[in-house]
Amino acid sequence: MNTITIEVMRYRPQIDEKPWLQSFDIEWTADMSVLDALSYIKDELAPDLAYRWSCRMEVCGSCGMVINGEPKLACSTFVRDYARAGKITVGALDQFPIEKDLIVDAEPFMHKLASVSPYIIRKQPRALAEKEHRQSPAELAKFKQYTMCINCMLCYQACPQVGLNADFLGPAATALAHRYNLDNRDQGKTRRFAVMNEESGIWPCTFVGYCSEVCPKSVDPAGAIQQVKAAAVPFWALAQLKKEEA
Repeated sequence: MNTITIEVMRYRPQIDEKPWLQSFDIEWTADMSVLDALSYIKDELAPDLAYRWSCRMEVCGSCGMVINGEPKLACSTFVRDYARAGKITVGALDQFPIEKDLIVDAEPFMHKLASVSPYIIRKQPRALAEKEHRQSPAELAKFKQYTMCINCMLCYQACPQVGLNADFLGPAATALAHRYNLDNRDQGKTRRFAVMNEESGIWPCTFVGYCSEVCPKSVDPAGAIQQVKAAAVPFWALAQLKKEEA
């Protein structure tokens, strides 16, 4: 019989002053993910345990957690990989406000995504008679990597600057802005760079790179931020000139 101890962060704001760990000893099988283990705990041992999940297949991004100190998706992290240690500690993404147990408030993150205008912007509406915007495979390849983000927020948990400055725009939002700036159909760079050149925009990033290490989809947000920094300088300079003229 294979058994392992799962330590789960518990926090009920109406009752607890601060988060605490509750231990559960469970049997595990070779195909059991950490998300499966949490489901077992909720079904059999602690029905009031709160956590998010949806797809179970590394697509929705909702089961992001801190597993033995590393930001990971619970659905694609397997209990067997921790069998030798005999214990798994599961916590919330505590760079965000914790609402209950493993659930955090994603509103600050969603606000950052919305701030970079994550959609195609055109200066003039395109008439139906002009038909579709054509895009070649080579033009798609320029930004396709950055479309793979599933908004799991693991990169924000990994980012030391987010811990120091909650207003920092952060990795995923910057990668998303970069995705649209590289899209040949888009004409909204000026609007996005105005946001990214703000004090808490892209410049606080010190290129630690851990955000790219933990990304389950290999989006490489750290690389995106450095590319954006290089592209942002002319927009920053132009904004300064306009301020002086005003």
